[in-house]
Amino acid sequence: MINRRQTLGLLGAAATALALPNIRTARAAASEFRIGWQKNGVLALAKRTGALEKRLAPRGISVTWSEFTSGPPLLEALGSGSLDFGPTGDVPPLFAQAAGGNLLYVGTYRGPSTGSAILVHKDSSIQTLEDLKGKKVAFKRGSSAHNFTVKALRKAGLAVGDVEAIDLPPPDAAAAFKTGSIDAWAIWDPYYAVAEADPQARVLTTAEGIVDSWSFYFGNGDFTAANPEVLSEVIDELAKTGAWAQSHLDETIAALSEITGVPIEVTRTVLTRKGADLGKVGVLTDEAVTYQQALADEFHGLGILPKKLTISDIVWRPKAS
Repeated sequence: MINRRQTLGLLGAAATALALPNIRTARAAASEFRIGWQKNGVLALAKRTGALEKRLAPRGISVTWSEFTSGPPLLEALGSGSLDFGPTGDVPPLFAQAAGGNLLYVGTYRGPSTGSAILVHKDSSIQTLEDLKGKKVAFKRGSSAHNFTVKALRKAGLAVGDVEAIDLPPPDAAAAFKTGSIDAWAIWDPYYAVAEADPQARVLTTAEGIVDSWSFYFGNGDFTAANPEVLSEVIDELAKTGAWAQSHLDETIAALSEITGVPIEVTRTVLTRKGADLGKVGVLTDEAVTYQQALADEFHGLGILPKKLTISDIVWRPKAS
C-alpha cells in the first residue's frame, strides 16, 4: 500500500541519485548525446530512423540510447548525469525537482487524454469509480497514472486512501491484472491498448474529462547549460519527425508496431485515439507551465510532495535565433 512513508522514501532515493550532478563539471562541448527512451511515441520513431544521429552528425556528436519502462527511473538516471535527455509524464518531474534534481524542462508533447485508462476485469462488480472503494488499484507511484488515479477518485468523491493502492511498474501490473491479483489498473498507452485488446478486460474510464495529458522532454542541467544549441536542434528535429509521422500514419503504425512488438491493429488504436497528434512537439508553453504548476500545488496540498515547487525555476527557454 502507498503511504506517506513510502512517498518520502521515493524522494529520499531520488535525492541520493539526483544529488550527484552537483559534483559534476559541465562539459564545454558535447561529443555524445545520451538519450533515455520508452518504446512509444516520437522519440521511438526518431531512434528507428536515425533522425537525431543525422541531425547531430555535423556537430561531431554521436547518439546513444538507454531504454526505460517508466519516467521515475529515467529521471533518476538523467539527474545523476547518466543521461543527457529523455521524456516523461507529468508527475515524475515533480519528485525529481523536490529532491533537488539537476534537471530542466526543455520540451513538451501534448498527448490525447483518451490514451490513459483505468481497466477492470470483464466480469468485475466494479461498474463505477465509486465502486473502487476498498479495491486493489495498481499504478506506478510517481507516474502520470498516479495523477490520473488521484483525479479519477476525486471525481467519485474518494481519495487514494479509500483504495488499496498497489505500486507496480507497467510490466508487473500487466501480469498482476491478468492473474486477477489486482482489481483495477491505471495505465497509459501502449500498455493500455495491449490490455484493452484482451476480451477479459473492460475500460472503467479513460482520462478524458478527468485530466489533461502532458508529457515533457527533459535535459540534464549541466548538459543543457553547456549545449543549448544541441537541445534546440533536438526539439526541432523531434517536431519534424512527429509532423511527418502524423501525415504518414499507415507507415508510422507499421514502424511503431515493429519497434514495440505490439500488433499493428493495437498500434492503430493508440495512434487514432481521439485527439492524438504526433506533431504536437515543441518547447515549453505558458499553458504547459501553468498546468504543471497547478499539479505541483495539488500534490503538495495532498501531502504527496513535501514542499512547494516553483516550476518556472527549472524551465529552459531557448534564446531567440
